[in-house]
Amino acid sequence: MSDPASLTLRSHGARVARIHLYDWVILVALIVTDVLLNVIEPFHRFVGRDMMTDLRYPMKSNTVPIWAVPIYAVIGPMLIITGIYFKKRNVYDFHHAILGLLFSVLITAVLTDAIKDGVGRPRPDFFWRCFPDGIDKYDNVTLGVICHGEKSVIKEGHKSFPSGHTSWSFAGLGFFSWYLAGKLKAFDRKGHVGKLCLVIAPLLLAAMVAVSRVDDYWHHWQDVFTGGFLGLTVATICYLQFFPLPSDDSAFWPHAYHVEILTRNSNGDVQTGMIPIAVSNGAVQTGTNPFIVNTVEMEESTPYFSSDNGSPHDERDTNPILENMEAGRR
Repeated sequence: MSDPASLTLRSHGARVARIHLYDWVILVALIVTDVLLNVIEPFHRFVGRDMMTDLRYPMKSNTVPIWAVPIYAVIGPMLIITGIYFKKRNVYDFHHAILGLLFSVLITAVLTDAIKDGVGRPRPDFFWRCFPDGIDKYDNVTLGVICHGEKSVIKEGHKSFPSGHTSWSFAGLGFFSWYLAGKLKAFDRKGHVGKLCLVIAPLLLAAMVAVSRVDDYWHHWQDVFTGGFLGLTVATICYLQFFPLPSDDSAFWPHAYHVEILTRNSNGDVQTGMIPIAVSNGAVQTGTNPFIVNTVEMEESTPYFSSDNGSPHDERDTNPILENMEAGRR
C-alpha cells in the first residue's frame, strides 16, 4: 500500500481522471453551449424615444479587456493550485480544485449568456451603438428606435444584463477565495485576521472589476450586482461539491481524499503515513498531522476492565429480565 500522503499524478492521476471522465465530458459540453449562446442573436428589447435619456452615456473602451478575465479568474488560481500540488503531492486536491474551478466559471458563463440572450437589456451606451453618427431615427407609430449602426455593435448592445465580466470574476475568484479559506484554515477560531485578509483579497479584485463595468458605462448597477451574486453563488455550490466547509476540521483536503483514506482504513490497514485530517477516535497527534490507527485492533488489544483484579468486563447488558428472555429464546 502506498503512503496516503503521496497520492501523486503518476500514482493515482489516471485513476482519478477515469472516475471523473463524465465530468470532463460535461465541461466540454458547457464550452460548446456557451459558444453557441454567443453566436445566436439576443432578444432585441423594445427601446423607445423616451428611453434614450438613460441610454445616452458615451461609448468607452473596457478598463478590463475581455481577454484578461480568464487570466486573472481562471489561469491565475490554477497556477497557485498547481504550486500547492507540487508542495503537498495530493492528486485529489489538485484534480478536484481544477475541476471545481472550471465548473464554477463555465456554469456561470452558460447561465450568464443564456440570461443575456433572453433578457436583451440595452447597455447604458446604446444610443451611440444604435446611432453612431448621433442622428437618431424612430418609428412614426411605435416610436421605437430604427438603428443604423454596425450590426455586431448593436447586437452587443443588447447584452447588458447580467454583467459577464462580473459573474466570471466572482465565479473564478470566489471559488479561489473558498479554496484559500480551507487551505489557510481561516476559520479555525484562533482569530488570525491576516488569514481573513488573504481570503478576501480575491473577492476585492472581483468587486473592483464589477465597479469598472459601471464606470465604463457598459453596464447598469443592477447588471453587476446580479452578475456578482450569480457568480459567487455558483462558486459556493461548486466548492462545497468537492470540499468541506472551511470551518471543518477536515477542510484542508477534498471529500474524495477522506473517502479514499477511510476506505483504506476499513480494509484493516494501519495507516502509518501522515494525513492531515481530523480523527476523533484512535488518532495519535504528532506535530500538526494525525496518524490514523486501526481502531478495531486497538479495541481488541485494549479490553475494558471492570475490577481491580484485571478481569475483562463484558459490555453486554446484564439486566436479569433480558437474560431470562434470551434464555427462553435459547
